[in-house]
Amino acid sequence: MDFNDQQIERYSRHIILSEVGVEGQQKLLDAKVLVIGTGGLGAPATIFLAAAGVGTIGLVDADKVDLSNLQRQIIHQTKDVGKLKVISGKETINEMNPDVNVITYDTFANASNILDIIKDQDYDFIIDGTDNFSAKFLINDACVLAKKPFSHAGIIRFNGQLTTYIPDNNTPCYRCIFKEAPPEGAVPTCSQAGVLGVMGGVIGTLQATEAIKYILGIGENLAGYLLTYDAITMEFRKIKIKHNAKCSVCGNDPTIKELIDTDYKPPVCGI
Repeated sequence: MDFNDQQIERYSRHIILSEVGVEGQQKLLDAKVLVIGTGGLGAPATIFLAAAGVGTIGLVDADKVDLSNLQRQIIHQTKDVGKLKVISGKETINEMNPDVNVITYDTFANASNILDIIKDQDYDFIIDGTDNFSAKFLINDACVLAKKPFSHAGIIRFNGQLTTYIPDNNTPCYRCIFKEAPPEGAVPTCSQAGVLGVMGGVIGTLQATEAIKYILGIGENLAGYLLTYDAITMEFRKIKIKHNAKCSVCGNDPTIKELIDTDYKPPVCGI
């Protein structure tokens, strides 16, 4: 734990926290977090993970930066329009904090590659920054099978939600809360319903908070709870949720034991 002068100054506000200190900051520098999706949720989550000094950050996305992204995806800039999001994200992180090693995966996560991506760096924590049900169920199932903790979140219009799954802790996974995706067309897409730009910042930053607390081993996380936020009324609700013993992936007799591409239907955006 030999920090140089620049690192001591950079992380000084962490180091003076009794819950973090030098040892905690070293845990962050040694940690590896995978962010799947570098959009409205993944962008702010990644920014704060990098600023905190998480030593290895993996970015998964095959999209390119579009002008309409910039209203909320703060890791990208106008000059990045047309650039791969993972490259834009890496450049932003490298400019912010040279301590961070950024691993890029220029692909969409799917049933055939997600477990390999998770295993690539043996990531400690996964952040679901995606915007569609198909990807969210895929990430959930992969993390349960790989026994990896992850933060789920979703945003649409003025509303957001998040929860955290911790393996081997009898906590509910995403499928315990939402058994399956709603019928296509039942929930409006992001482009149809819109989203307040700062929603990604509010909820994505909370995802980063969950990851950092897990790495440090401090405080209480959202395992067993669904946190919802309404920006119009400025109300948070913390809803207790229970593990479903009949859950098809984390229950006592799971039926999902492997990932099959046909099980994850085309994206339907929403929370």
